[in-house]
Amino acid sequence: MNTLDRHIVSEWLKILGLVLAATIGLLLMQEMYDDFRDLLDAGAKVIDIGVYYAVRMPSFLTVVLPLAVLISLLYSLGQLHRNNEFTAMRAAGLSIFRLTRGIWLIGALCCGLMFLCNSVVVPWSVEESRRIKDSLVFRHEARTDGVERAGLVTSIAFDNRTDGRLWYINRYNRFAERAHGVTVSVLDAQRRESTRYLAKEAEYDPATRAWTFFHGSEVKFDVETGEMVRPTAFGRRTFPDFHEDPKLMLLIDRNPLDLSFRELRRLIDYLTAEGNPKVTKYAMRYYTLIADTLGCLIVISIAIPFSVAGVRVSPAVGVSKSIGLFFVYYLLTTLANTIGGRELLAPEIAAWLPNLVMIGLGAWFFGRTR
Repeated sequence: MNTLDRHIVSEWLKILGLVLAATIGLLLMQEMYDDFRDLLDAGAKVIDIGVYYAVRMPSFLTVVLPLAVLISLLYSLGQLHRNNEFTAMRAAGLSIFRLTRGIWLIGALCCGLMFLCNSVVVPWSVEESRRIKDSLVFRHEARTDGVERAGLVTSIAFDNRTDGRLWYINRYNRFAERAHGVTVSVLDAQRRESTRYLAKEAEYDPATRAWTFFHGSEVKFDVETGEMVRPTAFGRRTFPDFHEDPKLMLLIDRNPLDLSFRELRRLIDYLTAEGNPKVTKYAMRYYTLIADTLGCLIVISIAIPFSVAGVRVSPAVGVSKSIGLFFVYYLLTTLANTIGGRELLAPEIAAWLPNLVMIGLGAWFFGRTR
């Protein structure tokens, strides 16, 4: 970058840093409003609350970055426009793209940063903050209800259509990682039960990806008549072929907005193999996270043309138009989520459609800039 590029970019980045700090602070206040009371009720100490929100904050970046880029560009380029700096630069024969190439470069880097955050940083932030909160809740429940009753999840059903196994767990302790009251039905190709395993307790070993059942029985069935053939009791038995992960079981029916990128991918793979129609809402969220990585370039394409409008045009008009286009982008995204959620379009198409439309509009406005 030459001196001119550094001047324009530095003016923008100073405002971008301030806007990012302000918007992340506002989101932090909103999160504190939602979770602070729950953390106090769980007996969290000051250091626990500080660690929780420190881990939670990186997940805010992808939410606020496009908006922060838009606001900071409108302000910084508007200032240059009002000071007639852009007029002087254009009089020297420099094009709009030449003047803003540094902004476009950093915008492309922001897109890469958003993809990295969505695929690595945000999943870690979401999962680790959830683990911290669950640990605090478990510690509180262990003091009040006892360790055995702390962290229990009841009535878990899991249908593994790929391997032909239907699971039902009466109670699962998330912290002891132990299941109570387990029933596993092994089904044939026609979904007829051939064998049923019942166990008082069971535990999953992540290292070997196998389940071990305790104090249970194996019941054989005649698949033609459905009659029980014979039961066989056992004290302890390991099933190396039973590789169903209880963490995946606990993700079923969770709100897609509460899941990380990795968790969404796991649910999509499972629900697709099962043929479950619930896969649509998770796929829509997954592909939306990928498509949103273009958000920074989109807001740059709609902010620059109106921020550097001719001297006869009031800067307030350009700002209003840019914010209006950003609102249109939000409406298109909402409409696309509705269409994709109702399976009127494939989730991957519905997720990308608003971004492609806005890129086209931004390119058209940028091309018309004089």
